[in-house]
Amino acid sequence: MKSARKYDLYGRVEKMEALWYALGTTGFTFFMTALGAAVVFFFRKDVSERFQNLFLGFAAGVMVAASVWSLLIPAMDQAKEAGGVGWIPAAGGFAAGGAFFLLLDHVIPHLHVLGEKPEGPRFHLGRSTMMILAVTLHNIPEGLAVGLSCALAAAEGTSSTAWTAALALGIGIGIQNFPEGAAISLPLKKEGISSRRAFCYGALSGIAEPIAGVLAVLIAEAVGAAMPWLLSFAAGAMVFVVAEELIPEANREKDSHMGTIGVMAGFAVMMILDVALG
Repeated sequence: MKSARKYDLYGRVEKMEALWYALGTTGFTFFMTALGAAVVFFFRKDVSERFQNLFLGFAAGVMVAASVWSLLIPAMDQAKEAGGVGWIPAAGGFAAGGAFFLLLDHVIPHLHVLGEKPEGPRFHLGRSTMMILAVTLHNIPEGLAVGLSCALAAAEGTSSTAWTAALALGIGIGIQNFPEGAAISLPLKKEGISSRRAFCYGALSGIAEPIAGVLAVLIAEAVGAAMPWLLSFAAGAMVFVVAEELIPEANREKDSHMGTIGVMAGFAVMMILDVALG
């Protein structure tokens, strides 16, 4: 009965709980992005490249750990509980998530924070706009991951460990969003944008997470039986972002140790949060 409940469409109560969980948790991650963007009011100069590498590496480590502990492992567990083969939805959803974001990477013009050449189709967009698009694109899978975790928690009930796992995921994503907010607002200020506008753009780059989180809950409600595939899809999307953007940018310097240390630290923090709380 327990596994059957997971795959049924949510009732009204479970749906509202899931939506509130998703809004609250992704609201926290959005707040942390805005808090990080606010450092633009206190720093007159850009953050050194070594610290940027550390921050980017930390975000990469958090996202990889979240993909494994909070998404892929629960996806395989759910598939097994439903009588299926655990690795099939895990591998299939993972591949689909990576492929989908590979497609987005080709159809949306964007410029990575430390990048020099824009990627995607050519449009007459400013550097600042393309930088915001890049960060927004990379925030979508984070919002999906948190939203799906909240949907799973609502389906299992507030007393389950799924809620604490969703909370741990939200805390981990929120922690790495702080330097991420700074990483977008400070370069925008360096481009000549006022501190106030740089803060607004940096903060708004995180709005994709609450939107994606709510959409994830609505999708989970419509196709509850596909939850293992959805969780794995979010994992594949996050790992794609890590491999495509974060790790290469964290290792731009000849001395790549700061980026590597960041990855190790981010992975350890997210792993500890997930195991301790989930």
